[in-house]
Amino acid sequence: MTISILAYDAKSGTFGGAAATGSLCVGGWVLRGDVRSGLSASQGTSPSTLWGEDALALMNAGVSAQDAVAELTKGDPGRDHRQLSVLDCAGRTAGFTGHESVAHAGVLAADCLVVSGNMLTDGAVLTAARDGYLNAPGSMPLRLLAALTAAQEAGGDIRGFKSAALLQLHPDQAPLSLRIDYAEEPLAAMHDLYARATSQPYVGWTQVVPTRSDPYRSKTA
Repeated sequence: MTISILAYDAKSGTFGGAAATGSLCVGGWVLRGDVRSGLSASQGTSPSTLWGEDALALMNAGVSAQDAVAELTKGDPGRDHRQLSVLDCAGRTAGFTGHESVAHAGVLAADCLVVSGNMLTDGAVLTAARDGYLNAPGSMPLRLLAALTAAQEAGGDIRGFKSAALLQLHPDQAPLSLRIDYAEEPLAAMHDLYARATSQPYVGWTQVVPTRSDPYRSKTA
């Protein structure tokens, strides 16, 4: 089972994604992002990391989220075993769920937000993740983690979560890419890692590295 959420905050210009699964290394398999093009989440029983990477390339070339999904899925004979969700730089979203995806599987897509999952206990898990994000206060990463927690509490996966990942992108900030590749309680571990990553001295170091809007930034004497 994998559940993922991609979001865009138009007011702040922040992109964010999160994912969790009952297997290992969900971040390496599922989440991809580029502040110039958007986000992608590729998952399923035979996930294609190429789908995720190629979706970003297409959107960076100006292709919409919907057209990127259509282009990538139409010619892949293994598409019935895969899922893909994308969010482009304009906040448009789209998703695909292959016919052989393990039930319950599906996508909830809206402007600036898309949730997708497979091997869920039922469709309420997707709704819980969406509402968990929309109703949570605080920073985008905390809202994304609230979405994963809500999904888990709604039933999630009978295997339980074993890995989790979190991604935040903004043109004026260093990327935040956190992964728990294996843990008995990966969401708790992710909360702890996020707290460390947003505290000194680490956060101070991230404020002097290059960013997309300031590609030559460095520590000054």
